[in-house]
Amino acid sequence: MKKRGTAFFVAFIMLICVIFPVAVPVEAAGKMRDITTMELVRDMGIGINLGNTLEACGDWIAEYSDNSQKAYETAWGSPVVTEELIRGYANEGFGVLRIPVAWSNRMSQDGSYKIDEDVMKRVTQIVDWTLDAGMYAIINIHWDNGWVNTFPDNQNECMKRYITMWEQISDNFKNYDDRLMFESQNEELGWESLWNKWAGTNGKPESYALVNEINQTFVDTIRESGGNNRERHLLISGYNAGIDVTCDPVFKMPSDPKNRCAVSVHYYTPPGFAILTEDADWGKAMYTWGTEADFKELNDWMDMMKQNFVDKGIPVIIGEYGCPVEKKDPDSVRLFLSSVCEAVYKRNMCPVLWDTPGGQYDRETFRLTDDKLRENFHKISGFDPSVPQVTATSVTTPPAPVTTTTASEAPIVTTTIVSGIILGDVDNNGSVTSTDLVKLMEAMIGRYELTVHHRKNADMDSDGRISIIDLIILKNILSK
Repeated sequence: MKKRGTAFFVAFIMLICVIFPVAVPVEAAGKMRDITTMELVRDMGIGINLGNTLEACGDWIAEYSDNSQKAYETAWGSPVVTEELIRGYANEGFGVLRIPVAWSNRMSQDGSYKIDEDVMKRVTQIVDWTLDAGMYAIINIHWDNGWVNTFPDNQNECMKRYITMWEQISDNFKNYDDRLMFESQNEELGWESLWNKWAGTNGKPESYALVNEINQTFVDTIRESGGNNRERHLLISGYNAGIDVTCDPVFKMPSDPKNRCAVSVHYYTPPGFAILTEDADWGKAMYTWGTEADFKELNDWMDMMKQNFVDKGIPVIIGEYGCPVEKKDPDSVRLFLSSVCEAVYKRNMCPVLWDTPGGQYDRETFRLTDDKLRENFHKISGFDPSVPQVTATSVTTPPAPVTTTTASEAPIVTTTIVSGIILGDVDNNGSVTSTDLVKLMEAMIGRYELTVHHRKNADMDSDGRISIIDLIILKNILSK
């Protein structure tokens, strides 16, 4: 009876698949997985920023344009973002897209801090495209015309604004699954008006206390917003996103009943290479990078993050790293970006490249502009462009495909293994059998939960989602 019931179930689902040949994402109901934040961050692989786009802001935009959402999106040089542009990031091997946002653009001016409907819709659309492409998405409150900088002088009103904004954002996305992460802020938490780290310790406790309070308020606000936000993985902004000041024991990770928080810092060191294109009063521009001292500096900083956070069970995302290409040695740019990415990734942290229009990713061709850099990134993450994967699983070059056969009570199929992914092994038991076909069918109607690894095995056409196409491919393989 059990076998006949299973056969009937298989036949019924296949009939449904034939009659209704449409893709049905597994996460349609926005299910949260039983996965730690450390596992989730590792599953992201390596990432990239959609920089100078949704966070573009400035009063001049409204003055010299039609004040539309499109005017803001393109104000800093980006073309209008398309689904093809977003999917291109996934095709290039990136597993997470950080989407900086200026939510105050077109915001109501009556003190209610109501986010403009067009802004919310546009962010939602780009998040949807990101998730549909198989990537994780991170959204934050970015610089946002600098209002966060006024916190020390206007704390009550700024905190009201901060809470109100996150209440709206979290409510809009409350049913999204755990591939969407919220980040508390960008780099503005930390104020020289309270404490200048170059001038002693006066004001230091007050500045850190305010940072810690804002981050705790962020967690409390999200957790109270309901839906999947009760369990959403959250990204906590470090002190000014600096490594040394975030590793200071005065910085505290917020209390979270779900224990689902990672910490974010940025890496633009040495600033002479990673920031300056010409000399400034505070530093000299550097044309090259790659000396023994440069590598030691990089590894020392990354060891500091690993020892202070990762080794203590706190996941780390380097939310931004990068350097300009103007007035820089191209080989040094490639070496710097590759080296930072590798140094971060091999310490079980997630590197997210800062990229803007005219940078490393061409927003017209939807490809990285440097073929060698692409190759380096793939070697670091384990991404194989011939067998696209949703996320990275290895820091080394993927092994050549091999075949395997394993004893089972059901028919066994010789299958492909790439970077530890056994395509078709839906139940993740090391073999591909008719049981996997049943599991995939059950997953598509919500009767079987796919873990992170299950999803990779089940994504037969490697398009970043689970659909009827995957079912048909697996069925055809099992029929041979």
